[in-house]
Amino acid sequence: MTIWRTILNPVVAAFLLLAQPALPQSQGSEATELLDQLRNPDLENWQRVERQLFREWSRSGSASADLLLQRGRAALQRGDTSAAIDHFSALIDHAPDFAEGWNARATAWFMARNYGLALNDIRETLARNPDHFAALIGLGRILEDLERYDDARRAWDAAAAIHPHRRDVKAALERLDRRLQGTSL
Repeated sequence: MTIWRTILNPVVAAFLLLAQPALPQSQGSEATELLDQLRNPDLENWQRVERQLFREWSRSGSASADLLLQRGRAALQRGDTSAAIDHFSALIDHAPDFAEGWNARATAWFMARNYGLALNDIRETLARNPDHFAALIGLGRILEDLERYDDARRAWDAAAAIHPHRRDVKAALERLDRRLQGTSL
């Protein structure tokens, strides 16, 4: 683990310096409305809204790009991260402004335990869609694994500001609060 920290700490630091998104791709009005609904802390049917938002984000506007996304996701479900990465890389080549392609490949890199490449793809995702709470969740998980707890807390906070309903986000924030505040004896 020490060698990973030695290698990845500069990668994480560089990522954090470049994490400010530049010129995000505009979202459709449906995605904007869904995000507005999701931000409402009193929303009862948040799972439905979340599913609709993921469907909206998964529409590239290109049948071939959508097919590559579908094939990559199927490969991930089979546990074939190599094939998934190949599909998602082809998708990114075909549609470089499509945020979900970058997010999907970030997920595949994460599953392959290649945090440096996952972080790069998360940065690309957030540059195109700063409201992508799933990318922020992935960022929080990676930073937490790398024991960058303050940075992880900021990523989880950003995800919670967009999507205050997810139990995994709430649990991560509680876990990090305990870790950062310490335990009293």
